[in-house]
Amino acid sequence: MRELAEGVWMLNGRPRNAINVYVARDVLIDAATRQAERRIFRQIAGRRLSAHALTHAHPDHQGNSHVVCERLGIPLWCGRADVRAMETPGGIGNSQVPSLVNRLQQRFWTGPPHPVSRSLAEGDEVAGFTVLETPGHSPGHVAYWRESDRVLILGDVLNNVSLRTGRPGLHEPLDVFTADPPRNRASARRLAELRPQLTCFGHGPPLRDPGRLAEFVEHLPA
Repeated sequence: MRELAEGVWMLNGRPRNAINVYVARDVLIDAATRQAERRIFRQIAGRRLSAHALTHAHPDHQGNSHVVCERLGIPLWCGRADVRAMETPGGIGNSQVPSLVNRLQQRFWTGPPHPVSRSLAEGDEVAGFTVLETPGHSPGHVAYWRESDRVLILGDVLNNVSLRTGRPGLHEPLDVFTADPPRNRASARRLAELRPQLTCFGHGPPLRDPGRLAEFVEHLPA
């Protein structure tokens, strides 16, 4: 686990930067796939966590949420429009575009449903970050923004790696994984306007270039 900014750590994974998990102060943000249990618990061992928060309830972000919350005895938080997907068996599949790749993810990556103790809404506070509602990739997708040092944890609003080739670089999330691409682009434009000094992605390495983020978003289709 490496510290990216004060009180913000990124867990290591293989492949590097492929499916990212973060700790913000005492909150675990996202939980990768069901297969990532060992790597998560190995890296958070000895750390006292008070809650687990999601950017969104897709299989590669909530796969270990139930196990984490049960084993550590901590509450689960997620965006209010993703609560049903997180709490309902099969709910995640109902919130995604029907496709073979999504069915495979649901079968092999999805974790069990788990009760959501707190549904997150615009302006809520999580570990010193402000919750921003950023729907599109999922109905209840949220990002976490710390204005004091301009750190942004943006989940899957954008990727900083090509999911097709594995090469680093800014990309929109693939349409097959995104409930509403035009709405997601609107969320991306909103986040780029913040001019974050550090952007942390669900997929891909961190970015410390607000100009590059703004330029990419400027050229997105409507």
